[in-house]
Amino acid sequence: TGTTDWTAFSTSLSLNPEKTEKIVLGGLLVGKGKMWLDDLQISIDEKSLDDPTLEIYERIPLPAEQDQAFDEGSNITFPELTEELLDDLMLLGKIWGFLKYHHPEVAKGQYNWDYELFRMLPDYLKAKNSKQREKAIVNWIKKYGKVPVCEACTPVDEGAILKPNLAWIEGANLSGSLKKLLKEVYDGRNAATHYYVSLTTYVKNPSFKNEKSYMDMPYPDAGFRLLSIYRYWNMIEYFFPNKHLTDRPWDLVLRTYLAKFIEAEDELAYELAALQIIGEVNDTHANLWGGGNKISEQRGKYFAPFRGEFVEEQFVVTDYYNPEFATESQLKIGDVITHINGKTIADIVEASRPYYPVSNDASLFRDLSIDLLRAAQPTLALTYLSEGKTMEHEVPLHDRKALNMYRWYKVNEEEPCYKIMEGNIGYVTLANIQEADIPKIKTTLRNTKGIVIDIRNYPTTFVPFALGSYFVSKPTPFVKFTIGNISNPGEFTFTQPTQIPNEAEPYEGKLVVLVNENSQSQAEYTAMAFRAGAQTTIVGSTTAGADGNVSEILLPGGLRTMISGIGVYYPNGTETQRVGIVPDVVVRPTIEGIKKGKDEVLEKAIEIINQ
Repeated sequence: TGTTDWTAFSTSLSLNPEKTEKIVLGGLLVGKGKMWLDDLQISIDEKSLDDPTLEIYERIPLPAEQDQAFDEGSNITFPELTEELLDDLMLLGKIWGFLKYHHPEVAKGQYNWDYELFRMLPDYLKAKNSKQREKAIVNWIKKYGKVPVCEACTPVDEGAILKPNLAWIEGANLSGSLKKLLKEVYDGRNAATHYYVSLTTYVKNPSFKNEKSYMDMPYPDAGFRLLSIYRYWNMIEYFFPNKHLTDRPWDLVLRTYLAKFIEAEDELAYELAALQIIGEVNDTHANLWGGGNKISEQRGKYFAPFRGEFVEEQFVVTDYYNPEFATESQLKIGDVITHINGKTIADIVEASRPYYPVSNDASLFRDLSIDLLRAAQPTLALTYLSEGKTMEHEVPLHDRKALNMYRWYKVNEEEPCYKIMEGNIGYVTLANIQEADIPKIKTTLRNTKGIVIDIRNYPTTFVPFALGSYFVSKPTPFVKFTIGNISNPGEFTFTQPTQIPNEAEPYEGKLVVLVNENSQSQAEYTAMAFRAGAQTTIVGSTTAGADGNVSEILLPGGLRTMISGIGVYYPNGTETQRVGIVPDVVVRPTIEGIKKGKDEVLEKAIEIINQ
């Protein structure tokens, strides 16, 4: 902070030559201002980088990294997709994933497991009957050598909330010899580090390593499209902590989508197939966050200059991004849109559901509301109700760059994140809170009658402990997690509950926390922390139901998605995924309140404090 003399800094790093690819140094500026770095000199073991006596380590690539046999394409051609063949491909996908995450030689990085699929597929596709099919699988597994029993492996934890599901091996109508071979792999499964997956430090959500996204093939060939569904299905099968909460049993999903992926006729069809299977995990974190170029083109680049939201189960104009376009648009705040291009809002919502991955309806309506007023052409034909009359208008749309659009909520960076409202009630929004604000909040708001903390947003600073401790009189547990197990994929066990520490002089007034569908992930976690206070009331509506640190998933074609990587529970074992933070007092905006510019949720919070 401020100007300081030039200083030499040093750090000690443990270097593993086999794993370390590079060392990165840099300067990080936190907050506003300027930083100068000058005369940068780096030495290693007290030797400069140009010192000829400095020992240089060169990482030797593993065999999995050196295999480039199918970089230009899989060379896989599928015959007619009969029901029998689809059953066979489902079985292969399960065995491919089982071997990927259990076989110790795969775990060591001895094989490029993507390309091993392409090596065995031709023989498998030629199989005329179950006997030939099994022979191809047996020869494939034996290729990787006999697996000795794993002495370091521990049995399944009987207290695990999720346990490995290997029932499909017994139920797949396999021969005794193939079942025995698969059991040998399980009994000799990997118990060390894994080339393709690890658990992150501290949090322990899965990190899917060394997965190529094949960005240079935006429309992957049929073999790579099969690889895509195999990769995704098995990542969820073994490392998604909320697999038991999906609407459709996960075991049925692979068979359902095989034909969609293999027969996807172009880049758009492939992206839509990926988006649909991503939606099957029922996780608002799990959208198509990268690579969905054709979907974006289909949805369009033009937007209405006003915001629509679902209020009282109707699609209502709630705000103008650019008020200067109000005259040409004609719709007023509070107007109810009933039809878009001749289709009812209800019909559009139902048709759109499969393409909006969400945990619950609260986040579906939130995410869909933005795209309802979006199109590939520069106008939308709207039918709407205004002051009791049915109206129609061809609304001009605008390129997003021309609009002051915000995704879920407005943030005014210029206003302080806290204030004292009328009646000596404190108000704090986490939308622009900074770490330096926290001690000021505690001092400024200490003698207020009550405090309202608004988390109808995404916190800019992590505050569960720094600010949460202000509202508890003793250390209080507020959350516990489930984490996976690399040495027994599919097993998830509880951690010990995490608690909020207390301060010597905690706040003595009431605390009211505001939440709604915009409260997601860190916002939900923060609400759980504040709920630990004895005088806390949660007010608002259902949150997005997607909590826990996210894990990135890369799929062929440059696709990128994520999942909630840990299970998040209250200390008593109550789940939060899909459920969200359930308010103590449910209050939702009304159309009449929106017309009058009222914040009815905040008004209820003030009423509770004044009671």
